[in-house]
Amino acid sequence: MERSLVLLVLTGLCTGRVLEMVPYTPQITAKSLEGKLTATTFTLDQPICIFDKYVNSTDDIWLVVAFTNATSRFKNPTSQLQIPPYRRLSSALHYMTLKTSIAFYPCSVSGATSVLRVGSDAFCRDERSQDYCNGPLPNPGPYRVKFLILDSNGSKAETRWSQQIILKQGRRASTIDTWPGRRSGTMVVITSILSSFIGVLVILFLCTVAYECFKIWRPEEPAAPEEPRAESFSGRQYDTHHIPPSQAPPQPPGDVPRPRSPVASS
Repeated sequence: MERSLVLLVLTGLCTGRVLEMVPYTPQITAKSLEGKLTATTFTLDQPICIFDKYVNSTDDIWLVVAFTNATSRFKNPTSQLQIPPYRRLSSALHYMTLKTSIAFYPCSVSGATSVLRVGSDAFCRDERSQDYCNGPLPNPGPYRVKFLILDSNGSKAETRWSQQIILKQGRRASTIDTWPGRRSGTMVVITSILSSFIGVLVILFLCTVAYECFKIWRPEEPAAPEEPRAESFSGRQYDTHHIPPSQAPPQPPGDVPRPRSPVASS
């Protein structure tokens, strides 16, 4: 705190203008959001109803991002030409971004726009024309940030520096412990069940293949003739007309005299 006051006095003596100190400290949002800290970004609470007493509608509000060890060497710019750009972060160790006006920080703001994500613009880092882009941060830091208000005459007011902000770091593959004993009991049980299930499937598959091969290469036996079955014969039934048996012609009676021939009677 004392160092900040000394720097503030020195800045005022050099520029002939004393900056106003805004009683606000930027901080990582306390909202339950995913990705508040990543490997290249961090999310701040939006300063609502903070700058109303210090900012005019024509003033610009900037966010200063600096490495922790470079905050003591940061000099507030006295004009727009002295604003450190994002592309010089690796050499200057600080830059300014998120330029906006007091209209962006109204007192009545919805929850969807109440945070600021630093480092979210991955497309502007390769475009030289966008010096003040909100590009991804190159390493875990640590970083510190503050808000700075500029008017046509240069720096006008500023907030306090935030606490150290350290981004998440990826782990090297060689440092990851893959020993099963380090796994949780649930993970071991699930792994064992899945391994057993796969083993059973493999065994069933091999049995199926062996059975099919056996059916293909097995010699075929001659089939025995099948005995006819009574129900296997089925024929159509025909109704014939009744025809009575034929009878012999009637014989003449024996006592009837036969007729004589004319030759015999003469």
